[in-house]
Amino acid sequence: MEQQFSSQLLNQVVSQFAILPGIGRKTALRFALFLLRQDKETVEAFTSSINKFKEEIHFCKTCHNLSDTETCPICNNPRRDRSTICVVENIRDVMAIEYTQQYHGLYHVLGGIISPMDGVGPADLEIESLVERVKEGTVKEVILALSPTMEGDTTNFYLYRKLADFPDLKLTVIARGISVGDELEYIDEVTLGRSILNRVVFEGK
Repeated sequence: MEQQFSSQLLNQVVSQFAILPGIGRKTALRFALFLLRQDKETVEAFTSSINKFKEEIHFCKTCHNLSDTETCPICNNPRRDRSTICVVENIRDVMAIEYTQQYHGLYHVLGGIISPMDGVGPADLEIESLVERVKEGTVKEVILALSPTMEGDTTNFYLYRKLADFPDLKLTVIARGISVGDELEYIDEVTLGRSILNRVVFEGK
């Protein structure tokens, strides 16, 4: 049974904070009481930034990464290697790989991985837009940087089949120094960076 507070307003705020992943009601209560101690301007700036984030954030029209504009800074950066695309599951994985400072190409965010148990199929992911990018002819290598799980391997194989019609395309997968079952965003940057550098050709067998 959830703890009820003397103030219904406090209870509502705690309930909203508790929606966040990994946040229980005790932590949510600390957040709420912290905000209560702040001046009005600080709280207004906090809520305004969240509202603006929700209303004005974009998904890059090219790679589907988060961006303040239609095209993200990575896709717009002329110093990035435009012949290489690193395919990842989500935006957190882009951040994890960027943190390693070992990769200098472009990205493609699928928005998930194929998982029939969760009702996620190929049509729910940004796969066709990846194929269209490859069709442009400037991409020489696609790196499959998906988590080494059953769902990740299923998605890798599906992408391999979709891209098999491009004979000059090099398809690689990050080295398996990462333990099977690990999620990419939780891998330390040294291991992840080495996995990017030591990627191997993907064999769809």
